[in-house]
Amino acid sequence: MDLRKIKKLIDLLEESNLAEIEIKEGEESVRLSRNTVTAPVAHMMHAAPVAAAPRAEAPMPMQSPTESATGGNARPAASDLPDGHVMRAPMVGTYYASASPDKPPFATVGQTVKAGDPLAIIEAMKMFNPIEAEVSGTVLAILVENGSPVEFDQPLFVIG
Repeated sequence: MDLRKIKKLIDLLEESNLAEIEIKEGEESVRLSRNTVTAPVAHMMHAAPVAAAPRAEAPMPMQSPTESATGGNARPAASDLPDGHVMRAPMVGTYYASASPDKPPFATVGQTVKAGDPLAIIEAMKMFNPIEAEVSGTVLAILVENGSPVEFDQPLFVIG
């Protein structure tokens, strides 16, 4: 392989935030990796579950009264919810009430919404999925706290 091509690959690796690059031409192959980037990435990967752990534990005290009242069921019973259309989580993920921490929430209790209006975001596998109102009406209840994990089919909103 030409030395100029290898130098260009080194420059490309330095200019990007790639940790590794491998090029094959016929039987020749060049693999370049950067050790300085892999250590911080590994460190960040270890830090992420630790940061997520307190959020996962935070809803537990709130669920305890519900669990004891419903015999161990963490979800609110249908009779505990206000009358109206119950919007449920379409996936497992993390619930966010706004697009970013410094932005106002998409929906608040008492707010009038139309079908298709954004109500929240659920992050699942690093993808941010908008949750839109299925029906028009007034938001009667928001059943999830910002930043808390949600399960599939968990009630999120009641719209009346």
